[in-house]
Amino acid sequence: MPNVKKTAGKRGPAKRKLAEEFSPGEVFTDMSKKDWKLGPVIGKGGFGCLYLADINSSKLVGSDAPYVIKVEPSENGPLFTELKFYMRAAKPELIRKWITSHKLKYLGVPRYWGSGLHEKNGKSYRFMVMDRFGKDLQKIFEEEGKRFTRKTVLQLGLRILDVLEYVHEHEYVHGDIKASNLLLSNKAPHQVYLVDYGLAYRYCPEGAHKDYKEDPKRCHDGTLEFTSIDAHKGVAPSRRGDLEILGYCMIYWLSGHLPWEDNLKDPNYVKDSKIRYTDNIVELMRKCFTGKDKPGEIAKYMEKVMALTYTEKPLYQQFREILLHGLKDIGQEDDGILDFGISENGDVPAKPALKARRRLAAASEPGAANEEDSETATGEVKTAPKRKRTASKAAASKPKVLKMSPKVQKKSPQIKTSMKLKTRVQK
Repeated sequence: MPNVKKTAGKRGPAKRKLAEEFSPGEVFTDMSKKDWKLGPVIGKGGFGCLYLADINSSKLVGSDAPYVIKVEPSENGPLFTELKFYMRAAKPELIRKWITSHKLKYLGVPRYWGSGLHEKNGKSYRFMVMDRFGKDLQKIFEEEGKRFTRKTVLQLGLRILDVLEYVHEHEYVHGDIKASNLLLSNKAPHQVYLVDYGLAYRYCPEGAHKDYKEDPKRCHDGTLEFTSIDAHKGVAPSRRGDLEILGYCMIYWLSGHLPWEDNLKDPNYVKDSKIRYTDNIVELMRKCFTGKDKPGEIAKYMEKVMALTYTEKPLYQQFREILLHGLKDIGQEDDGILDFGISENGDVPAKPALKARRRLAAASEPGAANEEDSETATGEVKTAPKRKRTASKAAASKPKVLKMSPKVQKKSPQIKTSMKLKTRVQK
């Protein structure tokens, strides 16, 4: 589980004690008297430290450890907030029952395995044991040129809707959905999990929904680019806020752009921009997608979100149907495969032949056969690095290709391929 980077606009407590780093082999005992052994640090930030971990034994904790432990000084707040959510809603048996009753393949909520206090050198530390995960989507997003395919965006939306329905039904909202808080499974790379419940809010304790109330002291909580209009106004998070945040994320993942990102230093500008587009989703889509092919399903999703009232329970299946229809429109289905390749307009090519040609071209490059996904000691799934070539080498190895008009290229990709081959033979 990699360290989550802080994004512009995310606010935290003014003062936090720095975390002490424990040596590998330190044993923590949770509230159920179960012992856990620490491995190496894999993340460190203002909240504390993140360690690989395993059930205590005579063995050292290796790079294949299945758990992580979050540790922070007990005076700090984020882990305390997060721990409350995990203890109430993320116990393995609860998640297992939900998966069975809703006929899901999996649910992207991290499982809670234990927690407690650890004393050392007269200081108290709070800790929590969770599943270990792999790479976060923000890193993948940046590696992919800040674009995800339309198929991947829609499938991410479907999986996150599953998570939000579960979280909401257990009286909580997340409040900070974004790519850096979405981690791939350590063992199943097409499964994605929503993590970091430090801003989670119990919006409906004992079934009583909190009232709408604006609080200037709480304005702009969350990550500024994506946070909800309610959060900008200092209103306590709600279910509609989570769905709104997800909508902004899907637009950003697909287009690589949000209209207010040019002035994130001004929170009120961001708030006013979002409010301005509330009743004009068409204009929002026009700003984000300059081409003719705009994702109509994302527009429908946003329109439906903006129509929700503060206390209204979303009809999650209706939102899923909108995204499923979007997959159908591009000739795809919800197959659970996250395709992190880039294609024109964010669409996955519908023709298998085109995919096959691309795979063949990639396989023919030097060293391609020897590059496989590997796992780093930090707990991330490390994808094969992109080969870098100097300008001179690239120019020397690049074959000359005869130019054709775009119309000819579009009509006959086979002609273009044959001309490339002919040029190589001539050389």
